[in-house]
Amino acid sequence: MIRIAIADDHAIVRRGLKQIISETNDMVVAGEAGSAEELLTLLRSATFGIVVLDLTLGLRSGIDLLKHVRSELPSLPVLILSMHAEGLFAIRSLRAGASGYIQKEEAPEELVAAIRQIAAGRTYVSSAMAERLAHELSHGDAATLPHERLSDRELEVFRLLGQGKSVSDIAEALNLSVKTVSTHRSRILEKTGFRNNAEVIHYVVTTGL
Repeated sequence: MIRIAIADDHAIVRRGLKQIISETNDMVVAGEAGSAEELLTLLRSATFGIVVLDLTLGLRSGIDLLKHVRSELPSLPVLILSMHAEGLFAIRSLRAGASGYIQKEEAPEELVAAIRQIAAGRTYVSSAMAERLAHELSHGDAATLPHERLSDRELEVFRLLGQGKSVSDIAEALNLSVKTVSTHRSRILEKTGFRNNAEVIHYVVTTGL
């Protein structure tokens, strides 16, 4: 029996995941969390075969949380579940240690297949993403989109800037100093070529970040 921990900050999504998994005979939701802190506490208190992790838990980046989980439990596989298109975050998630990436719009059967594949020790991505990965391996990994030039922390700040958050709001949300966030903002503008927050907001909204 595959013991699954699910982490999503929307109760209705967690309920849907539990319903899907309850219809199988080889897996069970053995724990659930609605925040990063709840997930870390859960994983420290019991043993699981896989974690299904939402890319965003509140204002906290799932990538950042993924790295934390991997540092504490390096052998525990994590499947990233996201509303965002694969092209935006799948490769970044895999580099951060995820064993797979699946969009919330996929059919329930695909989610079940992804969990089984990862629990068996393999990696899960869609066929389209597998082709992209193969292409990048053979042609080099050139970051072509502005957000792909950013580090994980810079991307986290970038997305919050794109939501209209102020530097002080972001500092409080990420538990960073205002000076550190301001430095990240300066580097973001330099790397992306955007001139101000308004251009960042427009990009984040139009790309669905």
